[in-house]
Amino acid sequence: MTAVLRQFVECESPSDHPPSVNRFVALVSDTVASFATVRTFPGGRFGKHLACEMHLPGRKKSGRVLALGHSDTVWPLGTLRAMPFRNSGGRLCGPGVYDMKAGIVFFLFAVRALRDLEIPVPSRVLLQLNSDEEVGSESSRALTEKHAAASKAVLVLEPGTGIAGKLKTARKGVGDVTVVVRGKASHAGVEYEAGASAVMELAQQIVRIAGFAQPKRGITVNPGVISGGTRSNVVAAEARAEIDIRVVRLQDAAPLERKFRALRPFNPRCSLEISGGLNRPPMERSAGTVRLFRTAQRLAADLGVQVEESLSGGGSDGNFTAALGVPTLDGLGAVGEGAHALHENIRIDRMADRAALLAKLLAAL
Repeated sequence: MTAVLRQFVECESPSDHPPSVNRFVALVSDTVASFATVRTFPGGRFGKHLACEMHLPGRKKSGRVLALGHSDTVWPLGTLRAMPFRNSGGRLCGPGVYDMKAGIVFFLFAVRALRDLEIPVPSRVLLQLNSDEEVGSESSRALTEKHAAASKAVLVLEPGTGIAGKLKTARKGVGDVTVVVRGKASHAGVEYEAGASAVMELAQQIVRIAGFAQPKRGITVNPGVISGGTRSNVVAAEARAEIDIRVVRLQDAAPLERKFRALRPFNPRCSLEISGGLNRPPMERSAGTVRLFRTAQRLAADLGVQVEESLSGGGSDGNFTAALGVPTLDGLGAVGEGAHALHENIRIDRMADRAALLAKLLAAL
């Protein structure tokens, strides 16, 4: 597994560089060629999406299980030079090793184990890897929803939560809202009062927007990027804020979006333009997902491993499948830490049991 994982990590695949993503898709396709039927789908301005129908033992197949992951990473091309794949103190490190190339490797070895041991699998199994998950799944969402709607369960190969690798039975819904303020420029010294500062208006709006958060209900509102103005001696004609919004329950999304749409200028000489909203619905903890988790918990116990469940503040493509009502269990990939960070790594001592759990789940579903 380490050898294959090294190949995958060293085949860099940033979301914004389709040729690199396509090279990774070709590498995965070659890796599974002997035990899967492979199809690719156009990703528009992103790389190709990959779907692999696995050839698994068992004569009778009832329904289908979708294994879901992504081929893209957040790391720019060339990151390997400063952040090489390496074994360090019982951890494997490198760009994308944790999020989420290890999960893909574990799944492929689970399939190989089932084939080598001739363990019958009761369902058809489809692996789908999206090329744009890290940037919002704009081009892959429809394909994900199509495949999920025709599946009885979805297993998401994203990493687990925390250093214990808890499975994810719920995720927050995620969105972005952009607030643009347009004011009136003037000379800050000569005609100060003739201007209408977009920066000052935005500052007041941000205080108001911060009040939309209700952390106890799982509603967070984070103005993460702010820009505006041209020079310090010019009253700013324009300013903007990019705001991250997250909700635990879908029912909270519409009221939150209405609050943004209801914003009005403090300064009547300024105007506001509001755009965006929720782009990933929350993965709510459903009865079907809990049943999947209980099955995984029981199968992990057979391996001598205790697994727990968690709510994640981050989103994944599992948000889309869960919103369709399809039982979805997330966080089945690597155990480690440092997603999107320079210390990204996975625990070597948890590689075998994660691959085994995936194999046992496929054999049970």
